[in-house]
Amino acid sequence: MDRLFPRRDDAKVSHVPAADNAGFASTILEDILSSLSRNSRIIGTRNPMVGGHNDSIWRYPDNGYFWTDSFFTGELWLAFMVTGQSEFRNFARMRITHLERLLHTPLWLSHDLGFLYSLSAVADFKLTRSPEARRLALQAADALRARFNWAGNYILAWTADGQSPEHASRVQAKMIIDSVQNLPLLLWAYEETGIDSYRDVALRHADSLTKYIVRSDFSTYHTFDFDPASGRPVGGKTWQGRADESCWSRGQAWAIHGFAQLAEITGDLRLHDLAAKLADHALAQLGPDHVPVWDYRLPEGAEPIKDSSAGSITSAGLFIIADIYQRTADVERASHYRNAALGMLQGLRENHDLTGDPAAQGLLGAGASDVPRAERSGDMYLTSAMLPYGDYYYFEAVLRALGHREFFWH
Repeated sequence: MDRLFPRRDDAKVSHVPAADNAGFASTILEDILSSLSRNSRIIGTRNPMVGGHNDSIWRYPDNGYFWTDSFFTGELWLAFMVTGQSEFRNFARMRITHLERLLHTPLWLSHDLGFLYSLSAVADFKLTRSPEARRLALQAADALRARFNWAGNYILAWTADGQSPEHASRVQAKMIIDSVQNLPLLLWAYEETGIDSYRDVALRHADSLTKYIVRSDFSTYHTFDFDPASGRPVGGKTWQGRADESCWSRGQAWAIHGFAQLAEITGDLRLHDLAAKLADHALAQLGPDHVPVWDYRLPEGAEPIKDSSAGSITSAGLFIIADIYQRTADVERASHYRNAALGMLQGLRENHDLTGDPAAQGLLGAGASDVPRAERSGDMYLTSAMLPYGDYYYFEAVLRALGHREFFWH
């Protein structure tokens, strides 16, 4: 394919270790599979939400649902994909009743439908051709498509639930950077059915993210608000980062992986170039351990709390960027981003991997889910814990390091 954006020879490239092979990833894979085999029986039909600040034990949603519900399921499907062992498939399918219930509970529906069903129903269909899984995935794609605002060209992130007028004003007419990871569900539905509106919604929303969430220096906002009546753009906010104009590292990670993934699915090298520029911005902020702090724009003297989940998501995205450069014969760039991905993966392994602890129910510690809320509430689970999405992308990054290219996103 032709490069739609020229390579920027003056791009700022941070130092990364010259990791020429991924031999250590094979050992991580063995440890991950052992952990999943051991803990799937403990977790059962439940869906991990957060855990492990002190005891490495999962906590689960109080009301039976959280946006993280399918990340452990995605790990089980990855394990089935690489081993063929039926126990992983069977444990993953134990969530089908929950997935059905979710689709019939309107207040549980959000832009996170892509996370919830790509890593469960789409995964099941891709690996087993289950017609039941295909039906669920298409119903989820319909629900996600229905959230699209055609005046503002964005998918509505959350649903106001009547808690208060303040809550309604905070959540309505908003898109968030996480949503870039949910668009592959719509593109899968388009490929599966040929119905253009799935693709149109996905690409329109991606274009809005590019215009409004990504800043000129290739940092990102967490969220962006629109006027609910006219669809007119209003401005960006950053709820889980340090400040509106800071750069929340996990949001940056969603953007890196998400735009790279869209480039891989669509073949649009403009999206790939964007992903690489977003990655350059993040890589320039890393310390010697190659694991991100929770916000890339912390004020001087602020505690540099690590977020292993931002590291695992970014690492997986860097592998995609490298693969696309490899396919477009840009060997130098491919090597750079692959080495960066391996460096982050190695940093996670050396500093935050829990698989060597037989009592640990997750894969990674030091996940910072919401530092500002932790500062308000004193809840340390929000600053240093196991996070199911951090675990899923750690597994995905390991498999990408080992040469796997087919996943559940497209």
